[in-house]
Amino acid sequence: MQRLSIIRYTVKPEAAEENVRLSKAVFAEAHRTAPDHIAYGLFRQGDEFIHVFLNLAGDSSDPITELPSFKAFQADIAARCIVPPTPERHAVELVASYGLPA
Repeated sequence: MQRLSIIRYTVKPEAAEENVRLSKAVFAEAHRTAPDHIAYGLFRQGDEFIHVFLNLAGDSSDPITELPSFKAFQADIAARCIVPPTPERHAVELVASYGLPA
């Protein structure tokens, strides 16, 4: 099976830019290491953030969560949040797509 994760949370207003900085470090490391078969995006609406992760090769988020930059991002997430991360994790099978890595 494949892994689809959607994680939503709200940060304190004064922590929003720090959250963006830490998140961008994760994406920079992902671009450098280029893990195969994943799609990962971060969306923001004010102080609310939504991470969308898809692993087309297996039911694991390790290609991102094991990155040192992700561990640094996660280290103090509770202190940055008003509403803590709420993960939705699904073991799925991709039926069709447009714009996702093959």
